[in-house]
Amino acid sequence: MGKMFKIYLCGPRIYSCSNCRTHLAKHDQIVSKAFQGRHGRAYLFSNVVNITLGPKEDRILITGLHTVADVYCNCCQTILGWKYVRQATYFCMRLRCLQRLVF
Repeated sequence: MGKMFKIYLCGPRIYSCSNCRTHLAKHDQIVSKAFQGRHGRAYLFSNVVNITLGPKEDRILITGLHTVADVYCNCCQTILGWKYVRQATYFCMRLRCLQRLVF
């Protein structure tokens, strides 16, 4: 593993890791504040820095089945949330077809 380089953001409002204060995103990169996470309110960002992604997995969220990857802080490895990798609607459609064939 190589040396870790942090990206430092400039601006009046910067979102950072609550554990180690590593810069993550600017305020103007918020797409929506109307998300609900497992532990309360969640924000949707267009771009985030100083993160690593976990493995992809399918999860059933409020809006349906999605493929997501957990997002970790680069510095302290605290879990910050998740990233939408892609919407897994094709899986639901294939599952319905298989059920029709079985019955």
